Order: sequence, then structure tokens, then C-alpha cells
Amino acid sequence: MATQAVSQEQNNNVMLNSVEHKDLKVITDHAAQYGDNVWYALTFPVEFRSVQAHYPIFFQKDPQTGRFFSVALFGFKDRENLFLDKGQWQASYIPLAIKRQPFLIGSQNIIEDGVQKVQQVLHIDLNHPRISTQQGEPLFLEFGGNTPFLDTAADMLDVIHHGLEDSEHFIDALLKFELLESFTLDVELNNGNKHQMIGFYTINEDKLKTLASENLAQLHDKGYLQAIYMTIASQANIRTLLDKKNNQLEG
Repeated sequence: MATQAVSQEQNNNVMLNSVEHKDLKVITDHAAQYGDNVWYALTFPVEFRSVQAHYPIFFQKDPQTGRFFSVALFGFKDRENLFLDKGQWQASYIPLAIKRQPFLIGSQNIIEDGVQKVQQVLHIDLNHPRISTQQGEPLFLEFGGNTPFLDTAADMLDVIHHGLEDSEHFIDALLKFELLESFTLDVELNNGNKHQMIGFYTINEDKLKTLASENLAQLHDKGYLQAIYMTIASQANIRTLLDKKNNQLEG
């Protein structure tokens, strides 16, 4: 998954099961020590409506694959998350790529009616700082079975799985109609300090305005036109980030 990596010595991703992992718990507080000190995270069109209420949405390009992906911005520099405060995430919606930790989507080969198929399974990173046996939300009930917390995590990963697929089609549509453009943000704080954010992309609104009606209809039919407008609307949240940063410095 193309989210920012949590700072850890090494991941230890294993398939989750109720025998070996019956005593595991997941800490749900939010702090730098749990890997939340990231300045952006992957997001998907399916959650843009919720994300745009709090965070600016931009796009980045993977230097290795050349593929674009959308991100929700939490700060202005590496390891800065302006939404963290005293073990809480100060927004009513937390992007799925953050909320799913320490769970991951895995796969295994199974034989069904004599045919080999790939089945999605729930994995967990045993080295993740959220993992505990002393505190947090239990994963399994005392006498077996998933807890509601674990069922919710599994549902979340399913949304992410489909969100990743949909996001690829969304990006393809943006590229087809040349709707992405590079973007540099120059930020000046109240104390005079400046930050320059480079390497991000945003919606080319001039191109959007000149799109033929049949192309707009294509985007609308797939639900992508709404995602585009949500992305544009989200940019107003840059002011929210600036206010948070200035308040942090002045506090």
C-alpha cells in the first residue's frame, strides 16, 4: 500500500488468527509514538467527501512507477501532523490509510471447486507501535470470534482495497483529459518563517472549464466529476493548516 511508512525498525506482517494472536490489542490513541507524525497520507475518491471537510487534497507522483496518487495533507513538512494533540486526532474524520493501522490486506491461494483462486485475508504488523497485550481494543472475544473492533477493521480494509482500484481509474481519467498540473505552495507564517511545498499536483481548473460536454458527462457518470470538485474545494483547508501552524508557534 502506497502510504507513508511508519518509522519502525522492520515490519513483521503476518496473517491474523485467533489462536496465535488471541491476546493482541490495538492502541487507538493518536500520537507521534504510534506513527501518526506524518504530513500526508494516501486517500481515495470514495472518501473525498469526508476528507475535504478537513484536509487539502493533492496528488503526488511515484518516482519509481510514474503513477499518480491522491493524498490528504496534515502539515507543511516531514513528520509534521498539525492535527495531533494530547493523544487525540483533532478532526472528526481520520483518513482510512491512517485509521487502518496496524492492519493490512494480504492474500493467500485457495482451491475452490478444483480451481485455484486468490483470497483476501487480514494481515497485521506485529512490530507496529499500536500493538499491545496490555492496553487497547481486543481483537478476539474471550471464547473465540472477532470483536466488533476487528470486524470494523476488516470492513475498512475492504473499502481501501476497492478504493485503490477506483483511484487508479480516477487518475487515468484525469490524465486522459489532462486535468493534472504541477503545483508549488509558498507558505509564510506569522513569525516570518517560510515553507515551500514542491512535488505536488492539483486539478487544472482552466482545462476543466474547457472540457467538452461529452467528456464532462463521462466523468460525471463515473462519479469522478464530484471527486474533482471535492478536490478543488478542499484547497480552502490550506488556511486551516496555516491557522493551526501559527497557533502552535504562538502557543
